[in-house]
Amino acid sequence: MWNTFAVTSHEFSRKGHRLRIEIAEVPVGRGHLLIFGSIGDGCLVRIHSRCLYGESLGGDDCDCGSQLDQSLDLIAADGAGVLVYLEQEGRGYGLIAKARGNSESERTGLDTFASYESLGYDADARSYTEAAQALSILGLTSVQLLTNNPAKMRAVTAAGIGVTVVPIRTRPRTVRAQAYLDAERRRGHWIPTDDPPWAMEFGPPANGATGPLAGHGHRRPCASRPV
Repeated sequence: MWNTFAVTSHEFSRKGHRLRIEIAEVPVGRGHLLIFGSIGDGCLVRIHSRCLYGESLGGDDCDCGSQLDQSLDLIAADGAGVLVYLEQEGRGYGLIAKARGNSESERTGLDTFASYESLGYDADARSYTEAAQALSILGLTSVQLLTNNPAKMRAVTAAGIGVTVVPIRTRPRTVRAQAYLDAERRRGHWIPTDDPPWAMEFGPPANGATGPLAGHGHRRPCASRPV
């Protein structure tokens, strides 16, 4: 892993920001680890599963592309951070299963989680264990995790890394996108809204909050430590 970083380091430009980027494979071949700038404890981290519809195709019916875009904006603004990009399309079952789930939802009116279950899949087969292990290999002991998914927080904390959650606020562009967010909320995701409380465990972040959930205004600069 460390040798790969040394030979992949190069400049990367996005939206007027230029950062050095280094890349390595996530253990077990589940995806890639992208390091922007000089990272250290408290740096911003996004663990993200591939979504062809929301990213490459610019689809309006999920928030995957918007969450990735906002996360990269925040990392660029901070000058450093980590993106763990996982090949877990279709909640871990692939693109065909995703399309089958969408078709089943159109036919029955079920949300996509329930559609998966009706087709014999688990509602969500993604794993974040390898992603968390990769962060641990980097020597990070604390991170600011850009996520609305409690499962990601649990995986990173299980790896012995302290987590401050930084929720990502997106605005649905279609009725289906709103239904998608509503389904995620029913499944326990944190979906920030204007109306508190927007998570079962937490209300919206307040000034001076010291709990595990913090808004963008509570982000801390990372303690720089080159890797």
